[in-house]
Amino acid sequence: MTHRRLFLLWIVLYGRMGFAQEADVKVPIPTPAQRAWQEAELGVVFHYDLHVFDGKKYDQRSNRVSAVADYNIFHPTRLDTDQWILSAKAAGASFAILTVTHETGFALYQSEVNPYCLKAVNWRDGKGDILADFVASCRRHGLKPAIYIGIRWNAFMGVHDFRVQGDSEFARNRQQYYNRYCERMTTELLSRYGKFFFIWFDGGAHGPEQGGPDILPIAEKYQPDAIFYHNLQRADVRWGGSESGTVPYPCWAGFDHPSWFQHRDDKNDFRLLKHGRENGAYYMPAMADAPLRGYQGRHEWFWEPGDEAHIYPVDRLVEMYERSVGHNATLILGLTPDTAGRIPRPDADTLKAFGDAIRKRYERPLAAALGEGRELVLMLPKAQVFDAVDISEDIGKGQRIRSFTVQALVGRRWVTLLSGTSVGHRYIGRLKEPVAAGKVRLVVDGSMGTPWVKQLALYRVGADGAAMER
Repeated sequence: MTHRRLFLLWIVLYGRMGFAQEADVKVPIPTPAQRAWQEAELGVVFHYDLHVFDGKKYDQRSNRVSAVADYNIFHPTRLDTDQWILSAKAAGASFAILTVTHETGFALYQSEVNPYCLKAVNWRDGKGDILADFVASCRRHGLKPAIYIGIRWNAFMGVHDFRVQGDSEFARNRQQYYNRYCERMTTELLSRYGKFFFIWFDGGAHGPEQGGPDILPIAEKYQPDAIFYHNLQRADVRWGGSESGTVPYPCWAGFDHPSWFQHRDDKNDFRLLKHGRENGAYYMPAMADAPLRGYQGRHEWFWEPGDEAHIYPVDRLVEMYERSVGHNATLILGLTPDTAGRIPRPDADTLKAFGDAIRKRYERPLAAALGEGRELVLMLPKAQVFDAVDISEDIGKGQRIRSFTVQALVGRRWVTLLSGTSVGHRYIGRLKEPVAAGKVRLVVDGSMGTPWVKQLALYRVGADGAAMER
């Protein structure tokens, strides 16, 4: 074999491993789905289940083991999935997730496999299909539809943490039945409703090696372009280590393993999940999630009456955005329709105000530049006052920057405004004080190969928020 053929063979094999192809550089690169995930930046997840209608405070521990006595309490009077999606769109969301089945086992679609679904209730004469309505609303209003499937707990079928309890022949047979049931239900969901952007298995999806259903081949067959999240075999993204809607800085897109579930570092406050691995061999960006009704000590994924005081205020949501999207993660806000089947007015108003605030701050930069190399200079026509710096790498070439400094020419002297490590898809740095300058530069002090800066942008955010602390 000639040297040329050997070289070409090396290029093909190296490319399949998912690494950037540059001499002496080995940086994991995202799949098209992972890249779309980071570019999406903000999504929402709708939680809706029988508990919304029982008039009680949501109790997850009890609900995982206690079946709902009367499933006909599910009876939304004015369900409107268009209103859900328009509320999410007003916030700036680019994708929306429906929790189609949660810990009760009740499913929000027409299932041939799961008898505990909308076929069983009196609402809409047993013909309702909220998943179909949801997907249609997403496509009508330009959001990418996604799905959340809960199989880890099922109070209706007596399954706890993937397991039928006991070790009798009955329990073993029941476990095998439940595994096939999960596979068949997943096949229904992933084959009937068109393309999904994101497939979220609540608490993961145990595989056959753990005595559970074989879910991954089904997802790969019917939804090959979707983000898969997750089991022990594969995780395209990782949980960011809390349900605060934020990730600490730095947050790297790299990870040491193809799945995070057994390597979540929970004895160390999920530190590995929160920060990722600077030189990890696998590309696995972070997800930051939080319920909209999670303020002042509450943490409500499902609607409850009289909970409006616990909706996050807009300034806190903006801070959440800056500490998730602005820390190289994708933010997911949890929303919940009420008993009427609508996003309550206070929630919808807050979402719109939040979206307006983000657009006001970050839609139009004062100036922006792009380029490759270790120094990028941004020249302004005249001196401008700014107090926020927004940097993005071209992540299609991998996360390459390892350390950087942003400087402004003040008078005749370069003054350091901020410095950092991780950039990735996006880094937002708020300055402690506004600066007036006509020349700004990004200096990459350390990188893996050539840095590729997709954007260096300056913004005037204003005094309506404290300077961000990493």
